[in-house]
Amino acid sequence: MDPKKAIRLALLCLSSFVAVVVAAPSIIWKNSASVPLPPVISAIPTGATDPSLSSVYRQGLPSLYIPVYLTKEKKVESLPLETYVRGVLAAEMPIEFELEALKAQAMAARTYIIRKQVEQEMGMGNLPPGEALVTDTINHQVYVSDLELKARWGSLYEGNSDKLDQAIRETEGIVLTYDGKPIEANFFSTSNGYTENSEDYWNTYIPYLRSVPSPWDRTLSPRFKETIELSAAALRNKLGISSTLSVSAGNGSGLQIIELSQGHRIKKLRIAGKAFSGREVREKLGLNSSQFQWSWQGDRLQITTFGYGHGVGMSQWGAQGMALEGRKAEEIVKYFYTGIELGEAANFSIGNNLQKK
Repeated sequence: MDPKKAIRLALLCLSSFVAVVVAAPSIIWKNSASVPLPPVISAIPTGATDPSLSSVYRQGLPSLYIPVYLTKEKKVESLPLETYVRGVLAAEMPIEFELEALKAQAMAARTYIIRKQVEQEMGMGNLPPGEALVTDTINHQVYVSDLELKARWGSLYEGNSDKLDQAIRETEGIVLTYDGKPIEANFFSTSNGYTENSEDYWNTYIPYLRSVPSPWDRTLSPRFKETIELSAAALRNKLGISSTLSVSAGNGSGLQIIELSQGHRIKKLRIAGKAFSGREVREKLGLNSSQFQWSWQGDRLQITTFGYGHGVGMSQWGAQGMALEGRKAEEIVKYFYTGIELGEAANFSIGNNLQKK
């Protein structure tokens, strides 16, 4: 097509779209003042043959499909992007949470899958081309179908479904970006009062995954503080320690903290003379968090954890706390992900290896 004709066509489609928005904004999205979207023109991807593609996408017409491996059915199913995000939102965050917290989670879930497909396109994916992009398990993001939700919610299905739909509708197509790219939108259940710097848990510095206070979790989350008990023998076995553990404090053969992270979690510690990271101990012992304290009761060790999850990114109970204070979804995600902006999934998804129908 002649370049001048292409430009005129794009401007014509854009003006038509604006007219539709002015006449009937509810067709496109609701509450746009609380979570402003980028200009429509920026959502027209480079090389797109249809300049109106972005406006079609925003109106919810399914064009982007996510190939998901459903573990119970043992098959790959291609799901429309927003259908997939809806199922992830229902699985990953309690439906009882405030709408703005749900919207924040929806944006994080959508960003996760868009980043996943971008990484695969660059040869960084861990699934072969033509197969599933993700599973429906905690290995990626948990996903539940609408059929499962009807069975789970019973008589509450209609009300819960409407709330779920609203969270998806009001964030449709929005992803979280940093330096023009979709972020690693990590999230977890409950903080210990702070989120964690990425390098203090994964040894990788990521500029938008910075430690910030999250005081809401302490009073809201039922998983904020928990205590487990282990025998000295079980502790040695799980940690691969052959030497005898002493229950006496300060003699060098017990548990000693060496370093704390900025997020107030244990970064390094020594147990029976052997050095561990806080993450190692958390994972080997199956602890809720890498912030913990302990005490010996005879030859048994009581360990009390604070928080639930790795601590990097958005705290879900922190998001709930912010929403209860009247904060909007955009404020929530920009608080937990430092220096990010809101972008359009279509910018990263048109012309790539996601299935399109």
